[in-house]
Amino acid sequence: MSESITGEQYALAAGPYQAVVTEAGAGLRELTHDGRPVVLSYGADEPAPAAFGQLLIPWPNRVDRGRYEYGGAAHQLDVSEPERDCAIHGLVRWAPWRAAEQHPDRVRLAHRLLGSAGYPFRLDLAAEYVLDAADGLRVRVTARNTGTEPAPYGHGTHPYLTVGQPIDSCAVTLGADRYLPVDARKIPSGPSLDVTGTKYDLRQGPLLSDRRIDNAFTDLNRDGDGRAWVVLSGGSRTVRFWADETHPWMEIYTADDTPHPRAGLGVEPMTCPPNAFASGEGVTVLEPGAEVTGSWGIEAVT
Repeated sequence: MSESITGEQYALAAGPYQAVVTEAGAGLRELTHDGRPVVLSYGADEPAPAAFGQLLIPWPNRVDRGRYEYGGAAHQLDVSEPERDCAIHGLVRWAPWRAAEQHPDRVRLAHRLLGSAGYPFRLDLAAEYVLDAADGLRVRVTARNTGTEPAPYGHGTHPYLTVGQPIDSCAVTLGADRYLPVDARKIPSGPSLDVTGTKYDLRQGPLLSDRRIDNAFTDLNRDGDGRAWVVLSGGSRTVRFWADETHPWMEIYTADDTPHPRAGLGVEPMTCPPNAFASGEGVTVLEPGAEVTGSWGIEAVT
């Protein structure tokens, strides 16, 4: 019997929300509210384009030329973005994840990341997706070091928010005081800078218009629960994304170089900045037996 190329499709529902999570990479393939898309989606027989909805583990974003040093040794990752000579978005995006627990409104998937030449460490990973009729989608990602040596670690995710119209005509709000400049290869070119007076100042919810952004933001403003928010509004619709304090960085991507240019807003919470494995900035050191958990979520405002 034939199966979709992204493997098992885990359909979730709660109130007005519906979602589909794939066996491939434990990725978020669909999320709708009252039948209208909240994130850009793709077909079950289509590889996730431009990292739609994928989990980025054990590093988010890029590692320059795939090279880094850790524990006194030099490591070389596969260059998975050859056009920029970078290793991008981790090692588990296309790997099969098994269902450890499944209910109509939630699923928990697990994956064992074994050591490889470029990442000689071992992690047990879990991703739990939960739909709530009032609060929308909540995702919890956990990594545990089941190896014998300390492991460098970071994670992120890569949904594209949509309100059903091009993002040029949408307002985008992100309470972030600083952004990270990058060079032509999207590698950080210096320390973070103040957003004031730049196109990167999204604190007051400006219309996106023709701003082209593919940068990480930090010094995130948080609510009383420690959540940082990104809000996309257009027409009569609003979608809100939140990330907990595990994620001090938020990448915003206007999707200019994707199969669906500027149809959705890439919102990528990250535990560390781009090129962190090479720079060492923000990398979590997971000791043997230790674990780290981070959460994020998406809701539609009616």
